[in-house]
Amino acid sequence: MKIAVIGTGYVGLVAGACFADIGNHVVCVDIDEDKISKLNNNIIPIYEPGLEKLVVKNKREGKLKFTADLKKAIKESDIIFICVGTPPKENGEVDLSYVENVARAIAEVIDSYKVIVEKSTVPVETGERVARTIRAYNIHKVDFDVVSNPEFLREGSAVNDFMHPDRIVIGCEREKSRQIMKELYAPISAPVIFTDIKSAEIIKHASNSFLATKISFINSIANICELAGADIERVAEGMGYDKRIGRSFLNAGIGYGGFCFPKDAEAFIRISKKLGYDFKLLKAVQEINFAQRNRFVKKIEKALLVVKGKAIGILGLAFKPNTDDMRFAPSIDIITELQKEGAKIKAYDPQATEKAKGILKDVVYCNNPYDVAKDSDALVIVTEWDEFKGLDLKKIKSLMKHPLVIDGRNMYNPEAIKKEGFMYISMGRKDVL
Repeated sequence: MKIAVIGTGYVGLVAGACFADIGNHVVCVDIDEDKISKLNNNIIPIYEPGLEKLVVKNKREGKLKFTADLKKAIKESDIIFICVGTPPKENGEVDLSYVENVARAIAEVIDSYKVIVEKSTVPVETGERVARTIRAYNIHKVDFDVVSNPEFLREGSAVNDFMHPDRIVIGCEREKSRQIMKELYAPISAPVIFTDIKSAEIIKHASNSFLATKISFINSIANICELAGADIERVAEGMGYDKRIGRSFLNAGIGYGGFCFPKDAEAFIRISKKLGYDFKLLKAVQEINFAQRNRFVKKIEKALLVVKGKAIGILGLAFKPNTDDMRFAPSIDIITELQKEGAKIKAYDPQATEKAKGILKDVVYCNNPYDVAKDSDALVIVTEWDEFKGLDLKKIKSLMKHPLVIDGRNMYNPEAIKKEGFMYISMGRKDVL
């Protein structure tokens, strides 16, 4: 099939490369001509395992192209995926202006039947809005279908998630578009759920909000464990064996970040309010999540007694491992608060350093964890990169002023790190002092 993917962010770029890899001819479109130029020269704007290889391969085979010519891409495609940004407004509502602009552009160009797919995360009723816009500006008065096909990609494993999804959700209203979408996804082995457009739109927000709820719940339990002297790891293990609960997303820490969970949770609250429902549960989830970061800062302050003038090493800046995404990253709030208290910050991240430099100022950015540890009063783990699991702890200890590790992701076994001579503070477990 001939596919146009409008928008080359995380969703659009991964989707475009993967659709090409399963046998389609794909053109990815972006108004940022510099970005398109870089993509045409195999310069990938985001770090995502396996993505660069996929892009280069399918470009070489002639199945994947990049262009800023929106009209041509629309005209020559059978299926058009809208993958543009839906950023939050100041009031938390979703900004649909990019979606609206694309819908207008599609309407003015199409001169034959097209399937137009909303792939971006959008509020319920956006499909109706897109269809209404296209009908209003449809110069040639041709037939079309709007489809909702929400993505469930996790940054750091997006390519694998696309190729091996838990499910594929397709919201459509007519048999014609249903058959086209069924054919498109035929090479991918996964359950396909066909539903109406509004239900598909809500599935995405409901899924992300449920996972956010699960994270905030286990962090609340971790806080109770600390007060009671229990071990959150054992508690989570015992809960996770229950098939109704499962072990995933039961890892205590400093809360969720990234673009999707915070944005989608806030958007779902706003959507619910417009529909006449006060989503108190989800409001509490948000409150708990952001309070967890403050709680972690308080741990650091308590451990150091005096933060002012202390050298604090930060391991991990991205909101999660295997990505360079700094959007809503917990590290931003944590470092900012420590700097307000007068701390001197050194930091290292395997992938996110360059993006962090544009956000966090007055930070000494290091090339490896050992440079971070050198002369530090405390080593703080913010992102659970696998690289940090294999550190030479003896070397780390020899470099630090004080052998204090404050672990926001519970990466280490408390007894094992105690044997290496460290004071160790983690989340929902007894401190080793």
